[in-house]
Amino acid sequence: MRAGLHSMRGEHPQALQCMRQALAQRPDDALYHNTLGSLLGQAGDYDGAIASLRRACDMQPQLADAWYNLGIMLTRSVRNDEAADALQRAVSLAPRHMTARAQLADLLRMQGQSAQAAEHYRRIIAEAPWSGMAWWGLADMKTLRLTDDDIRQLQSALRAPQATDEDKMAIGFALAKAFDDQGQYAQALQALAEANAIARRRYRWPREAFSTGVSMVLQAFETPMANAPEPLGREVIFVVGMPRSGTTLVEQILASHSMVDGAGELADLPAVLGEQSRLSQLPFPRWAAAMTPADWQRLGERYLQRTAHWRKERPIFVDKLPGNWMYIGAIRSMLPAARIIGCRRDALENCFACYRQRLHNNEYTRDFDDLAGFWRDFDRTLCFWSARAPERVLEHSYEALLAEPETQIRRLLDFCDLPFEEPCLRFHETRREVRSPSANQVRQPLRGDTARTSQYGALLDPLRRALGMPPWQA
Repeated sequence: MRAGLHSMRGEHPQALQCMRQALAQRPDDALYHNTLGSLLGQAGDYDGAIASLRRACDMQPQLADAWYNLGIMLTRSVRNDEAADALQRAVSLAPRHMTARAQLADLLRMQGQSAQAAEHYRRIIAEAPWSGMAWWGLADMKTLRLTDDDIRQLQSALRAPQATDEDKMAIGFALAKAFDDQGQYAQALQALAEANAIARRRYRWPREAFSTGVSMVLQAFETPMANAPEPLGREVIFVVGMPRSGTTLVEQILASHSMVDGAGELADLPAVLGEQSRLSQLPFPRWAAAMTPADWQRLGERYLQRTAHWRKERPIFVDKLPGNWMYIGAIRSMLPAARIIGCRRDALENCFACYRQRLHNNEYTRDFDDLAGFWRDFDRTLCFWSARAPERVLEHSYEALLAEPETQIRRLLDFCDLPFEEPCLRFHETRREVRSPSANQVRQPLRGDTARTSQYGALLDPLRRALGMPPWQA
């Protein structure tokens, strides 16, 4: 229980230490292995989480929660076929495991089967009206408008005694989307504030500590490193940026090329750096200065080994984990031939889009000041690296893409040293799995109506103030 409390506060090392102490006393307890797997996943160690959860499933095959948690971790590791099998196992053991059923519906949505996914979400809601994940899955389809009747059901679901805090958060985000669809912007913002407040009661983003950490990373790489001697990384394109900045759109454009596969949000780069941190017994970036060219090459080869699956059909792949902007220095050292595309979007639009989105494990999105601080840290990091290595780090503008699609798409392809191909202009016709909040949007032609802040007007002045912008003027 103490491990769980530490985890809820974001104190992952303490949580893992407590749980391992418990496991040392009861090494054959499947529930303990299940809990350790969940805690490892929350700490970002998906490999360790999957190993612990598989052990729990082997020890107690009838434990539906272990199969569900395994499905979640496999999904986050972009191992979607294995995830579907684990989630199906959870549902077969516990047919009323609504979150597992909602995750299966998410997989349908990711595969482009929107109508079937919506039908699954509606079926779950009919059986369990308080199921937050089903409501949010429905709302997150973007292209589907929620109705007045949906608003009434959502408001009732918030009062349901069965609704957990997780349910209430998800329902709140869905309610905000429904109010937004109806043009009731003050009510939408209130619903968002209440949903985000639930999350902030459990854990507050350490804004100053995070910013200090970003400064430490930049300082660590300020003096050029002795990079890997081999030109590793030609086969990978990293797409980084804030969430909701157009990273999925860039991946979809590139994955429409005959030479490129879109891998999605891979956890492999943080995992490789985590392995080195455990080996060095120091957190990143404190071990960076002691690395030799051979060490960096070892890390680069390890990353390419872990991601070999994505080069089976096409020679180049896109790693689109947005938060990898924090590791650009490490990428440059271990994979010096890799391309890195940093996605930018108007700061106000980008931050508000994050605030409106139910994002897993992105706790800086709960508060306007935290959001503004995070955006500034991203901004200074991308400016630092695009100035130092413009031949390998490209700043890409979402607004410029909307204004001049062909020009910007050709620019992306040129930067990646890819010959122009017409399907990249018709990226919305490309059929592939997309696991991100933009899954449905990137299957449509470019839209010029994605900006939302003007509708909210002065209601967003607190966010403008946090970003150092003047107040709203009609």
